[in-house]
Amino acid sequence: MADEAARAPGQPLRFSKMHGAGNDFVVIDLRGGRPPPDAAQCRALADRHTGVGCDQILTVEDPTDAGALARYRIWNADGSPSQQCGNGARCIAAWLVRDGVAGGTDFALDSPVGRHAVTRLGDDRYRIVMGVPQFDPPRIPLHGFADEQEQYVIDLRDNLLGFGAVSMGNPHAVIEVDDVDAAPVETIGPLLQASDAFPQSANVGFAQVHSRARVQLRVYERGAGETLACGSGACAAAAVLMRRGRVDREVTIAMPGGDLQVSWPSDDAPLAMAGPAAFVFEGEWKQ
Repeated sequence: MADEAARAPGQPLRFSKMHGAGNDFVVIDLRGGRPPPDAAQCRALADRHTGVGCDQILTVEDPTDAGALARYRIWNADGSPSQQCGNGARCIAAWLVRDGVAGGTDFALDSPVGRHAVTRLGDDRYRIVMGVPQFDPPRIPLHGFADEQEQYVIDLRDNLLGFGAVSMGNPHAVIEVDDVDAAPVETIGPLLQASDAFPQSANVGFAQVHSRARVQLRVYERGAGETLACGSGACAAAAVLMRRGRVDREVTIAMPGGDLQVSWPSDDAPLAMAGPAAFVFEGEWKQ
């Protein structure tokens, strides 16, 4: 296992490479109080040419208090910290199961935004309770709007852009499109992230509704660019579209890396997401 993350300079750093629906991670064991990687180390690890390569770095740490098996934290490929990662949470759950710490079907994890209940579904699939989506603009945070709206409209480079906005512990914008394959992900994504509307940037999702039970989604993540999947982005898209009445309260979100199932019984209930978690390889990185 990756049980000796923090070493003296020049010593190998042990890690697990994992992915959830194609959203890939480097997982490092920091239990026992070992220090986390700094921003430069995260960028070096995440580099797909000279490092291991990943969308995010995940750390397994001691739980913050009783009731959780472990705490995890998240760093984006650019070294910036992240508050939420649904695909990463499933990978941490699978990592703890393999480590022998999680022996039962149900357990809890602590994340930067709180506690998440986990259910082991079998066949390398896990269900994560992600919490109640937050639509109030100050809580997203979204600037320039005093009240919640179904669709916000801003002037982006002299063009009006409409989007939904929600926090899943991290800020999300959701743009509904007619053809997600042709959506301007690589241009609109970074422009909206850099706009004054999102002071903490945002994950920008482009969603095409195929039916009330299925949505196709691409996500341009803050700190990582477009990824094959984004768990919190799938939850955000589902929540926005459910509130609009566009899809059912249980929906499949199809992304380039695979499908996730999202369920949200009611507006005041926690939203849950289910999907796969996979091990790719174990390794040592020479710092």
